[in-house]
Amino acid sequence: MFSFITGTIEEKENNLVVLNCNGVGFELNVSETTIYELPNIGEVATLHTYMAVREDAITLFGFATKEEKAVFLKLTSVSGIGGKMAITILSAMPVTNLIDAIVSENIRLLSSVKGLGKKTAERIIVDLKNTFDDLQLSISSNNSISITSNVVEESIETLVAMGLTRFNATQIVKNVAEQEDTTEEIIKKCLKNLSK
Repeated sequence: MFSFITGTIEEKENNLVVLNCNGVGFELNVSETTIYELPNIGEVATLHTYMAVREDAITLFGFATKEEKAVFLKLTSVSGIGGKMAITILSAMPVTNLIDAIVSENIRLLSSVKGLGKKTAERIIVDLKNTFDDLQLSISSNNSISITSNVVEESIETLVAMGLTRFNATQIVKNVAEQEDTTEEIIKKCLKNLSK
């Protein structure tokens, strides 16, 4: 019904954004990825949207990019994955890393998402592994190492154990990690980055 909504950001927290569109406040469920990419409260933003209609609720979901919306729709096509769970998965890591995890069959990384068990992670891989060609996303940039690297995964897990969200930990690690780094070296760089 709604393809996108443009409005002034009134609220932005806990996976919810309220956009003021000419005096009407639209409450959208969003991922941490989208929260991270949005401008500050009081500024204008455009979110791509999807409206889920059930017998007991109408829920509006918002996405910073068309690619994130496309991945959301793919996730919700998997049996057992509803809109809220799809948002939780998208909050756990950037879209390109999520696609990489699915394509490379990284069950360990997927099942580490809060509330996502091993069987559901396996189902996501089986159902979606060969469905991302149309998105034409660059899975990993030339300046970053693959998310499937054990060193990168260990670094992210360490930062999550220290209290960072998986999304923030992934962003920081991908920004500082170099091809030959050990886990210790990456963690040192991340801590230095966080203390700035």
